[in-house]
Amino acid sequence: MSLVETTLEFVKTHQEWAVPIVFLLAFGESLAFVSLLIPATIILWGIGALIGAAGLEFWPLWAGAAIGAMMGDWLSYWLGYHYHNQIAASWPLKNHPDMIERGHRMFERYGVFAVFFGRFFGPLRAIVPLIAGATTMALIPFQLANVASALLWSAVVLAPGAFGAEFVQGVLN
Repeated sequence: MSLVETTLEFVKTHQEWAVPIVFLLAFGESLAFVSLLIPATIILWGIGALIGAAGLEFWPLWAGAAIGAMMGDWLSYWLGYHYHNQIAASWPLKNHPDMIERGHRMFERYGVFAVFFGRFFGPLRAIVPLIAGATTMALIPFQLANVASALLWSAVVLAPGAFGAEFVQGVLN
């Protein structure tokens, strides 16, 4: 929790760094394997709360989160597409060899919806693009789902704190 608190305090004190930090958090949260190391979603929810409490602007932070999420998913897809044999032989996929085959069946059955909805489930968020690439899902449909889901996900993560704080203040006043 000290990383969460330290990051939130830094953003509150140095608001000019808020957008780059949100970009990096969303990028890391969407990047395969890196997302396991960073409590980015919790920090992003906290930054969302700072939007209402500390006067940060919603739209630049939303754009930073959306672009970071898009780029993280794109890089994960690219890694899966170009290095699928090496990735299949590495952790955690080597411990679950059926995951790529199940992923392939999932993409055949649900297509872009698998990518879109995968963004909203924490454990799947960073692995779905990797498996989409490893199963050679077509790039254009992947990117359409990637962009659409990143735009919505960034709003879902930041808006409750931003607009919830304004709502509560309006009710209390």
